[in-house]
Amino acid sequence: MVNISTYPNIPIETPVVRELIGEYQAPNSKISSMEKAGDIIRLKRGLYIANPQLNNKEISRELVANNLYGPSYVTCESALAYHGLTPERVNTMVSATLKRAKNYSTPLGIFEYITVPEAYFSIGINQVIANEEYAFLIASPEKALCDLIITTSGLRFQSVKAAREYLLYDLRIDINERTNWNVEIITDCMQYNRKRRELNFLKRALTND
Repeated sequence: MVNISTYPNIPIETPVVRELIGEYQAPNSKISSMEKAGDIIRLKRGLYIANPQLNNKEISRELVANNLYGPSYVTCESALAYHGLTPERVNTMVSATLKRAKNYSTPLGIFEYITVPEAYFSIGINQVIANEEYAFLIASPEKALCDLIITTSGLRFQSVKAAREYLLYDLRIDINERTNWNVEIITDCMQYNRKRRELNFLKRALTND
């Protein structure tokens, strides 16, 4: 019997699926039939995940994002939503990567990847261990804001007030609900991109400077 539910939340590559299904003369045909039957979901060529209806466990889109294209970490609106800072559910899962920008359209939604510099990449990343089953990389709230600002074309702040209004009205973030902003992350990010002034205004907005 194919025990695909052994990997409830973890994306698995074709060789692992073949190992799970055992000896078949045409393993690729078996994998294709499993996909058609809804036992597995194809994320991209050679990468699958078990259908959550097999084990009643929710799929982690953050984990999928890390595995779909890497190295990468979840960021921008997706990370802000995960941290509970924005009220709306984000349908597109946004990640930062060292590779070229790329989009994937999957049965689990759209996964978008933006390119950031190598020296900047590792700043302000958190590893989240969920349910003692899997781990994924996600930007801290501060890094997610930096990523959003530096990768949004045409976004410029002329003052601290403008930065506050962007947070409140565009992102719907009440900065006063969070008192432990780590603005040192923003300071570190300022060294590696061209929007230093905007990030400085962001830092001052978060600290009510």
